[in-house]
Amino acid sequence: MAGSERQVSLDGRLALVTGAAKRIGAVIARTLHAAGANVAIHYNRSGSEADQLAADLNRRRAKSAFTVAADMRDIAAVQRMAAQVLERTGGRLDVLVNNASNFYPTPIGTITLEQWDDLFGSNLKAPLFLSQALVPALRAARGVIVNIVDVHSQRPLRDHPVYGPAKAGLAMLTRSLAKDLGPDIRVNGVSPGAILWPDEGQGMSDALRAAIIKQTALKRAGTPDDIAAAVLFLVRDAPYVTGQIIAVDGGRSVGW
Repeated sequence: MAGSERQVSLDGRLALVTGAAKRIGAVIARTLHAAGANVAIHYNRSGSEADQLAADLNRRRAKSAFTVAADMRDIAAVQRMAAQVLERTGGRLDVLVNNASNFYPTPIGTITLEQWDDLFGSNLKAPLFLSQALVPALRAARGVIVNIVDVHSQRPLRDHPVYGPAKAGLAMLTRSLAKDLGPDIRVNGVSPGAILWPDEGQGMSDALRAAIIKQTALKRAGTPDDIAAAVLFLVRDAPYVTGQIIAVDGGRSVGW
């Protein structure tokens, strides 16, 4: 993917998507697969969903998807997972999408060290160490890393003083890796806005959802396909783009 060449497909390319069993990660995996890539589907607790996704993709194209498990807060497990992926692919990897993320409120006065380790571990520590473990393979392939950041890496979300800084760190990690890994590896980010609401019990009231939509220029939520399309653009269609973070937020960050 070097130089000014633009690919019309990802045929024969190999991609690892973390947190790919469901939600946005699953749509990213499906989108890269539809463009021709073979996909490693990482999961932690969603094994049945990951297996179902892999089976569906393999029905569409034989031997084009497999699953790998790891708790992204356990760096030894992350490194084992990286080794497992390379073993399955013959040592090759073209695309890494760091999507896995934990998200929940941590109001001041209630924050625990376990919450800090969980949110920073999944959102910042794991992407760094997974990327580092896969740099040799990505460098050999002149590959791409895409980190899924968050619009709240720039502007704080009330009652999330741990999650926001963790994503801010991921934004800086994206730029830092782009500088350190060029010219062989391009590193970019996609920063979602109102795409999928958190699962029940994660502190997102109807009133807060309505307020978020009101802040967007387009006055509506986006879809996981919007995020996946941005990832595909950065992977396939942007050979001279690195160190950038694209906000896919319906214009929320323009005026809020």
